[in-house]
Amino acid sequence: MDEDDDVQYHIGLGPDDAAGSVLLPGDPERVPKITDAWDKAEEVGQHREYRTATGRYDGEPLTVTSTGIGSPSATIAVEEHAQIGSGTFMRVGSCGAIQPGMEVGDLVITTGAVRQEGTSDEYVREDYPAAADPEVVTALVTACEELGYDYHCGVTCSTDSFYAGQGRPGFGGFEGADADALVDELQTAGVLNFEMEAASILTVANLYGLRAGAVCTVYANRVTGEFRTEGERRAGEVASLAAAILAEMDRVKADAGADRWHAGLSLDR
Repeated sequence: MDEDDDVQYHIGLGPDDAAGSVLLPGDPERVPKITDAWDKAEEVGQHREYRTATGRYDGEPLTVTSTGIGSPSATIAVEEHAQIGSGTFMRVGSCGAIQPGMEVGDLVITTGAVRQEGTSDEYVREDYPAAADPEVVTALVTACEELGYDYHCGVTCSTDSFYAGQGRPGFGGFEGADADALVDELQTAGVLNFEMEAASILTVANLYGLRAGAVCTVYANRVTGEFRTEGERRAGEVASLAAAILAEMDRVKADAGADRWHAGLSLDR
């Protein structure tokens, strides 16, 4: 790629291909499942794990780019979308719940994340918090309420390993260091779920002054032993509506001369 070329190396997109708000599912096959709920959408790129469509939801411009599995590739997507002008990011995926009372098909809205992945460590010291943007959290909660979906808000644990890193046995029954204590420790700390991308997305977005959040559908509960791919499209629908709500929030802020959303502002919904 030439130095003057605006097309990004991994996602294969230029400034005219993406909207200001970007949804980030892992699986490329989730892209058309998400855009099925949009007003319109057009696939604008596919390179490696990065499949992208741009269109409109509720009249607002929106982009979705798949990132594959894990924080390294998800962070590349954030980096390269930021280079072409995107400023709001929402991780959209599936997760495993580790608290009782969380049903398969429920949604988890991340307010902050345990940085048990390694990508964010390469950006900043390990005690820097992976915090979701409060405006994104507010928009995701509002979207869940409007759509009538059951949801939970709280802390997520992001890992690099689906097996050892989440306390699961690997090949031949192999267990990672402290596997027996890992889930118990996180449960005691009130952590809600495991997934593999949120912490790095939130950390990098905060470092760059961007907005980010995460919403995942519960596919499994480690307490009850349930596992079903139920409610697969809910997280994408909620994130799409949240992006439209954020656009409205931004207009209300601008009209009021406010820098941040607050309880004194109201949406016409």
